[in-house]
Amino acid sequence: MLDTEGKTLTILKILRNSPKPLGSRVIADRLKNYGIDIGERAVRYHLKLMDERELTQSTGRGGRMITDVGIEELKSTRVRNKVGLATSRIDQIACSANFDLDKRTGSIPINISFFPKEEFSKALKVMGPVCEAGFCVSDMVLVANEGETIGEFVVPEGKVALATVSTAMINSALLKSGIPCVSRFSGILQIRKRQPLRFIDLIYFSGCSLNPSELFIRAKMTSVTQAVKTGKGKILCSFREIPSVSHSTVEEVIDKLKEARLGGILLLGDANEPVCEIPPDLNQTGMVICAGLNPVAAAEEAGIETENYAVNSVMEYQRLRKLSEIENNKS
Repeated sequence: MLDTEGKTLTILKILRNSPKPLGSRVIADRLKNYGIDIGERAVRYHLKLMDERELTQSTGRGGRMITDVGIEELKSTRVRNKVGLATSRIDQIACSANFDLDKRTGSIPINISFFPKEEFSKALKVMGPVCEAGFCVSDMVLVANEGETIGEFVVPEGKVALATVSTAMINSALLKSGIPCVSRFSGILQIRKRQPLRFIDLIYFSGCSLNPSELFIRAKMTSVTQAVKTGKGKILCSFREIPSVSHSTVEEVIDKLKEARLGGILLLGDANEPVCEIPPDLNQTGMVICAGLNPVAAAEEAGIETENYAVNSVMEYQRLRKLSEIENNKS
């Protein structure tokens, strides 16, 4: 659970991303996207303190908006918290999610991507085969149109937002089964003859201020569509480690995830054995997971400009739909 300062900063983010003043009820609802479940009364308490610090100001009838002081506070905090952000973000979101593997209800971690409105139909056609090939965590997504709220954002004019399931879903599912999962790095995995071969580039999560997948997509280092069509290419994957003694339990969790159309686990190694030429730590087992942003990387390869925010927030599983259904409705 975040301390008072953490909740204050999250409320400031919500107000900054809103085009209009918000009341305590709406703020309390949007805080749930960050895994913060507090009532309206508690939100009003925080807003009162924020008013006193001139971070926010009342617009009447209980509505609040962020001030210039509040915006500067967010900028300052972003700089202070830069080191190690990717690792801490994964852990925070994984802990915030409360998906029940047996009931298939609750919240799951998501990435958010923005597309130009006029190119979204084209993007869906490109992303569909990637999901069908299994090069992602899930084929379950959510689409939000301009003016709608998704995660911590309000979709801007001329854009369409897409929520995809994040690899932090694996961390969350294992954690709730009592299995610690260490996130080592994200990288470019070479595919040959439709099989994973080796990592040819990687960035460790620790010490990285952005999620590495965002950087790889921006640098146009993937060939996801080629991997789908020819069985030879480069896709986004991450490397996790689990205690070797938990191997059988992890397999059970993976099976339950698959039943809920979740997973994306490309390889689960053996104790102390290298996976895709990466050796795990002593008494650990390596695991390679397809990035949830691989479909979006394919869209970038097709010349569609995207803006991505990996491991952004959590969302109720019941809100997601198969990408193929959305594509058919757009046709």
